[in-house]
Amino acid sequence: MPGTLKILIVEDEQKVSAFIRKGLEVNGFETDTAFDGTVALTKIQFHNYDAIIMDINIPEINGFELTEQLRKKGMKTPILILSALGTTSDKVHGFDLGADDYLVKPFEFEELLARIKAIIKRANSIPVREEVLKVADLELDTEYKSVKRGGKPIELTAKEFHLLEYLMRNEGKVLSRADIAEKIWDISFDTGTNVIDLYIFYLRKKIDKDFSQKLIHTQVGMGYVLKQK
Repeated sequence: MPGTLKILIVEDEQKVSAFIRKGLEVNGFETDTAFDGTVALTKIQFHNYDAIIMDINIPEINGFELTEQLRKKGMKTPILILSALGTTSDKVHGFDLGADDYLVKPFEFEELLARIKAIIKRANSIPVREEVLKVADLELDTEYKSVKRGGKPIELTAKEFHLLEYLMRNEGKVLSRADIAEKIWDISFDTGTNVIDLYIFYLRKKIDKDFSQKLIHTQVGMGYVLKQK
C-alpha cells in the first residue's frame, strides 16, 4: 500500500522478532527482519526503511557496532535500540553512537509502538532553521554543528549538542527532566534512570569547568536552566 511505513526488525530471538512483526503489521506498518548484523547491513544498503528496531546482542555485527557504522556512513534513519542491557552506561553508549531511543527488555508493545511513532515523527518534522545561538561567550552553530566558548572549540557528542541547543533556545527557562526527556529523547521520563543528570554533568565539564562564569544551573526539585547570572 503506497505510503505505508516500513520498519526493519534486527533481532536474533525469533519469537521476539515475530511478536514485534505481528504487532507492527496489525498497526499498519510494513516490516522486514534480519537475525544478524551482517544481513541487516546488507538489507539497509539496498532498501529504504522509515525506522530500525535494533537488538544489541546479535550475531556477526552487534547492535552497537552496526549503529556506529550506519551513522558514520551518514545514514539518518531513526534507530531504536531494544535490549536486555539496561544500565545507564549502556543507554548513554547507545545514544552516543547515534541511537534515537533506547527501550529495555522486557517491554510492553504499546510503549514500543509509541516510541517508534515518535522517532519517525521527529525524523520527518521540519528542521529547525539554521542559525548561530549565543549566550554570554557561548556560541552554538546549528548549521555546522559546532560549539565555542570564549572562542575555544568544544567537542560534543550528538546528544550533548542537541541538549545544549535545547537549553540555549530556552535561555532563562527552568526545564524539568520530563521536558528534556520528551524533547531530546522523545520518551516519558523514567524516574529510575539518571541518564539526563549524567548528560548535564558531561555538558558542565565541557561548557563550564574551565570558565569562572557558570551557565548551566540546577534548580533544586525543578530541573535545569541555562542562564547568565
